[in-house]
Amino acid sequence: MATKITMPQLGESVTEGTITKWLVQPGDKVNKYDPLAEVMTDKVNAEVPSSYEGTIKELIAEEDQTIAVGEVILTMDVEGEVSEEEPAQEDGPSEAEEAQPSAPQQSKPSAPKKDSANKGRFSPAVLRLAQENDIDLDQVEGSGRGGRITRKDVLAIVESGNIPKKPAAQEAPAAKEEPQTAQQPAKPQAPAQPKGTPTTTPQGRAEEIPVSGVRKAIANNMVKSKHEAPHAWMMVEVDVTDLVKYRNKVKDEFFANEGMKLTFLPFFVKATVDALKKYPEINSMWAGDKIVRYKDVHMSMAVATETDLFVPVIKHADEKTVKGLAREINDLAKKVRNNSLSSADMQGGTFTINNTGSFGSIQSTPIINHPQAAILSVESIVKRPVVLENDAIAVRHMVNLCMSLDHRVLDGLICGKFMSHIKNSLENMNENTISLY
Repeated sequence: MATKITMPQLGESVTEGTITKWLVQPGDKVNKYDPLAEVMTDKVNAEVPSSYEGTIKELIAEEDQTIAVGEVILTMDVEGEVSEEEPAQEDGPSEAEEAQPSAPQQSKPSAPKKDSANKGRFSPAVLRLAQENDIDLDQVEGSGRGGRITRKDVLAIVESGNIPKKPAAQEAPAAKEEPQTAQQPAKPQAPAQPKGTPTTTPQGRAEEIPVSGVRKAIANNMVKSKHEAPHAWMMVEVDVTDLVKYRNKVKDEFFANEGMKLTFLPFFVKATVDALKKYPEINSMWAGDKIVRYKDVHMSMAVATETDLFVPVIKHADEKTVKGLAREINDLAKKVRNNSLSSADMQGGTFTINNTGSFGSIQSTPIINHPQAAILSVESIVKRPVVLENDAIAVRHMVNLCMSLDHRVLDGLICGKFMSHIKNSLENMNENTISLY
């Protein structure tokens, strides 16, 4: 009997995943740990590796379909295991659709029978490659199960340069009569095109853009957070003039020594981490009949691409220096840009910091990263005239810190103390009070 491959759990609290792209087709041979599919969850994009060596039999799930953890996504014939379905295909009529007159040929001639049964059944990837390279699939011998032609078979033909073509006499009718075979992949290709579908609305011309799997996950998580967590919000303004001077003084030397830019974000993360250690109530989550308070600080960090938003995690941020935080931020941002985040990179966050200031924002109301209890947005540092304690007016570097909190877990008093601690830390950051290392 074919082995069932199920949707793995790609992170804690992950209950489902969306197949964004199949990397195999029925008939493909795979080794252990070969990637089978690209899967998107509300925490990570990842490849699902094969746990076995064998041949893909059937893809159960479709691309863009959301599957619960533990549900079957495909079946495969595993190397070294006897398939109980082989005799059924040879003896019974379950695949007799194509194996028409050969009832007596069931002992030794079974292989040719399976070839005729599956040879004419092509995956969209095989058909697309055949179309692009003008290959006559009727003249190709498949290496897949039951003689099925696989993507690897077609690629091997393309690389060899020995392309089997249709006879000239058949080419004219083929253009009219083959829409059900060679022309078929034109339909699966259409949804993959990046352009939207033109349409007309009462407001005029518009286009309909298909929603990507990642965007669906973001939407679902944000809706869940807003529906479940009663959001409250507060903001403080911070004078970071001394911090700006210090960072400008050391940034060139830091780049020369470390090979990366020293941004302001590591300093803000450091101040936030220190406040979370001082007020661990903030480093919590709501769990129905109890509140879970974390002893370690794993800082989630929102990182955006042109179309999607990811939230990788700096593990044990409370044990890192400014340099260590800068290194982690730099490495995680690179992984997002290179689309190489792993599920481990996205797990375990206890509090989220959001650098909206990088977009020029000066005030925002972030949505809590469910199931955490709070999120902090660091806005843009701007020069403003400020009235000092002696009533003098001076130009200072000011920044707004905006915090959203789950009012089931937190109240204004503790959050006010938390924000005040961050403010005090940042306003007193200078070359005498903080070290990069």
